Amino acid sequence: MTSGTAALQERRYRILVTGYAISSYGTFLNVVALSLYVYAVTDRALAVGVFMAVRLAAGFVAGLAAAAVLARWSPKGVMFWANVAQAAALLLLVLAPDGFRTGTLFAVSAVVGASGTLFMVTLRSSIPDMVGEGRHTWANSLMVSGRSMAMVAGFASSGVVVSLLGYTAAFLVDMATFLVCALTVLLLPMPMGPARGNEEKDSQGKDVEDGQGSRHSQEEEGADGPGREARRRRVPAALVALGAVPVLGLMVALRGIDALGSSSHNAALPVYSTELDADNPAVFVSVFWCVWALGNVLVQQVLQRYTKRTGRSVGALGFGLGTIAMSGTFILAFAGLPWAATVVIALLAGAADGLTEVSYTSHLQTLPSPLRTHAFGLSATVENLGFGVGMIVVAAALDVFTPLSVVGVAHGAAIVLALVYVARVLRGRGAGEAEEAHGAQEAQEAQKAQEAVPGSEAREGKQGEQGKGESGAGPARGGHRDGAEVSGG
Repeated sequence: MTSGTAALQERRYRILVTGYAISSYGTFLNVVALSLYVYAVTDRALAVGVFMAVRLAAGFVAGLAAAAVLARWSPKGVMFWANVAQAAALLLLVLAPDGFRTGTLFAVSAVVGASGTLFMVTLRSSIPDMVGEGRHTWANSLMVSGRSMAMVAGFASSGVVVSLLGYTAAFLVDMATFLVCALTVLLLPMPMGPARGNEEKDSQGKDVEDGQGSRHSQEEEGADGPGREARRRRVPAALVALGAVPVLGLMVALRGIDALGSSSHNAALPVYSTELDADNPAVFVSVFWCVWALGNVLVQQVLQRYTKRTGRSVGALGFGLGTIAMSGTFILAFAGLPWAATVVIALLAGAADGLTEVSYTSHLQTLPSPLRTHAFGLSATVENLGFGVGMIVVAAALDVFTPLSVVGVAHGAAIVLALVYVARVLRGRGAGEAEEAHGAQEAQEAQKAQEAVPGSEAREGKQGEQGKGESGAGPARGGHRDGAEVSGG
């Protein structure tokens, strides 16, 4: 890849991230505005919970279907229409008559949940194709930084937008952000229409063909034909292949438990903030999330410089250690410590959260393309499940227990599983290093045995090189030959 091509890829990706950050602002503004609007329309707190449940359930289903969708449509098309669908749903809500507002709200919830998940799965799995090899960490850091700043801006401005401009204006602003993101997607140098050449693949990525080598002829053979059998085995084969990737299953499970922990501090923060200052409960929440976002953005700068200097990413181990640090700091945030200590804790929580996000995404992006899509789809499903179940369980627990105990149990479970995960990763690394050392030792023993055979080429070659090195007529000792070659004759 030429430097000009790489620069063009980077510029277009930056434009996409800008559009994604703008739409993320709309998403977080959307979370607050829609929740308030549901309560205003229905006058029932239960409706707010059902609204969130519908959104999470739609995201759960979309995660399961993401791989099948991307098998038929190009990533560019999926990302474009995911944004257009969310914009259209919000426009429908603005135009809906009074008698249809409640039903439209839940339709919007489903569309936003499903489209948002499809967009994120597609974006994360397509980043390696957008920026090229070796740029994953930089690309993920840029994406997470944009989303973190957008989250703070969305939460901070939601009250002002709704109070001063009203719900309709908030929905129109939100709709505009999704249209801007869709426009930046159009600038990507990728095909827009249905994916081509999507022959069925087995777990090794080989084409599954019939005797004539045609997928379409398989499908035309009828219900009992081999084409139907190939389609029936496609998903189980993909799951088996994903299960064969070292620690991937445990990694995704940890991500799900981490989502449950996230639900605990998201639900507990308003309660804890009210306990600290009943007159101004928004102060602690606002300060906490602003400092958290600052820590998240700062760690992205560190990661980008680390990757540029060393050429390495934090990888799977960084994900486990980051999860431990993140969960620990979130527990400490509810411990009633002084303001100064809590601000430092919030900064560290944001940094650890940013580390886990980038390391997790970067590690999954190292998978081959077919497995990568399945992995991100499965991950989105597990995350939505963990967060959804967590919101229900945590909401009930907060009526009985203190915020510290609830957050401590939820994030404590994440810490326990993260310790198991880290031990598994370290054991795998140790086994790999031992295998490499054993292989090197065997090679050395084979070399010595070959050199001991009179007249062997390896022995003569080594002696010849030593002679050249001593005489100064040839390469010095330790040159391009190491005496390890073994004659085939």
